Amino acid sequence: MKLEFWENELSEEKRKELIRKAANQVIKRGLETPAVLFLEMHKPLCNVGANAAIVFAPFLVPFLGFDRINEYTMLLQKKENVEALICEIESSAKRTKEEAC
Repeated sequence: MKLEFWENELSEEKRKELIRKAANQVIKRGLETPAVLFLEMHKPLCNVGANAAIVFAPFLVPFLGFDRINEYTMLLQKKENVEALICEIESSAKRTKEEAC
């Protein structure tokens, strides 16, 4: 089910940019393992989670902004995007650890 404001799909470059930004924020906070675990556990429910974010949008918009909520809900509604986010977190974390050595 697509909502009215989800009429346009994310472009490939926007999708990659959002995934990269989210992965960088996770790594910056040192939450690689919990984030990957959470995403893997909830991957089958990603569409439900994206729709739940719409329900909670009125509470999240003042903190994150409408555009960011809209973009990330569009991103996280598809399993392949969640899998791409997991892969980006894992590969970025590995690069960060290698650079630290």
